[in-house]
Amino acid sequence: MTAGTTVQAPDGTEVVLGEIGTRVLLKNSRVRVWEVSLAPGEAQGWHLHHNPYVVLCLATSPCHMDWLDGSPARQLSETIGGSVYRPVSPVHMLTNDGDAPYLNRLIELLDLGEEGSGEPHSSTASGVGAFAGVGEVPVKVVIDEADVQVLHLTPDAGETYTWNAGAHPTLIADLDTACPDVTYLEPGDTYAFPAKDSRTNGFNLVELRYLS
Repeated sequence: MTAGTTVQAPDGTEVVLGEIGTRVLLKNSRVRVWEVSLAPGEAQGWHLHHNPYVVLCLATSPCHMDWLDGSPARQLSETIGGSVYRPVSPVHMLTNDGDAPYLNRLIELLDLGEEGSGEPHSSTASGVGAFAGVGEVPVKVVIDEADVQVLHLTPDAGETYTWNAGAHPTLIADLDTACPDVTYLEPGDTYAFPAKDSRTNGFNLVELRYLS
């Protein structure tokens, strides 16, 4: 982590880097999960990613990303339940340009990137992650990469499903802003999604495919 490090902009201005997110929600040897919360008009501050990361959107608002090296700003328009997977990136900052709060979950993949942990991984679990039982499941693939797969599950009110993690560790992010929990599953673990009284924004499932 580089928070507190001083770097220099192209014009010679010194900039002190901040944290990647607002607060850490979960951390183990594999992942660090941040909450990024920006009020309308608020900026996150300059920061740097040393590890690839996955962004899960819980509350959306038009945003833009500035780059310390002077590259053109990137306009962001995210969708609740959507996700992006980004490699390590230059120093940048995020600003909420809209009138609504912006909220996400940012998952750092600590095994990969410039600060890869190299933590050994072994498991006797096998197979691919899947929902238990039969019947149609209201799920769609959001990201399908060699390193990670992200699914978006949207149960109706009162519905519940069970996920079997298989050989890949999986993170479950509840997108309900009333109880936005994040759960880490080891290979072979199972998870019963809580039934909700009303339909919510659903859940994101993030499979760490590079570990199997």
